[in-house]
Order: sequence, then structure tokens, then C-alpha cells
Amino acid sequence: MSVSKDMEKHLDSIDVKRKAVKLVIAHLKKKVSKEYMGIEYLIDWLEEMEDILKKEDFDIKEYHRMRKQLNSVIESTLDEEMRDKLRNSWYSFGKALDKKAEPV
Repeated sequence: MSVSKDMEKHLDSIDVKRKAVKLVIAHLKKKVSKEYMGIEYLIDWLEEMEDILKKEDFDIKEYHRMRKQLNSVIESTLDEEMRDKLRNSWYSFGKALDKKAEPV
């Protein structure tokens, strides 16, 4: 396999990861349907995540850092129902980062 094919597959995997993360973020926004103590931390996190998604480059380390930050937001959420919803999103975020392009 040539280097260009490796790069092409790599870029495809990046696109797959980015799309999967965008879906997780969209679902996360829908889950946050009520006010709760500490929601401002999640809103700040979502704004930073959207800024990262707008970038052309894909730095996986940045996405892993954001996943760790989401975990901190979850642990500071006192509303048990929201904490459970956020944990599901945290798990989905990790699965999105593991996605790979289908082999051609």
C-alpha cells in the first residue's frame, strides 16, 4: 500500500471521527432540556467543543482533552438525572473517537 493511500484512509477516518463527534454533541444539546445547578459549566464546554469542531485540522489530543473535561463537568453535576445523561454522552464521545473509516 502506498503512502498516499495510507494518508487517504487516515483522512477518511478523521472525517468519520469528526462526524461522529458532531452527532454526539448534537444529541448532548438535545439532552440538556432543563436548567440545573452547574449547567453553565456544560454550556462553556459545549461552546469550546464547537470552536474545536470548526477547525480544519483534527488534533486527537485536543478531543481527548475535551473528553476529560466533560468528565469533570459530569462529576460536578449534582442533578442525578442529568449526570446519567451526560455520562452516556461521555461514553458515546469515546466511541466516536474510536471510529475508523470502512476499508475500501
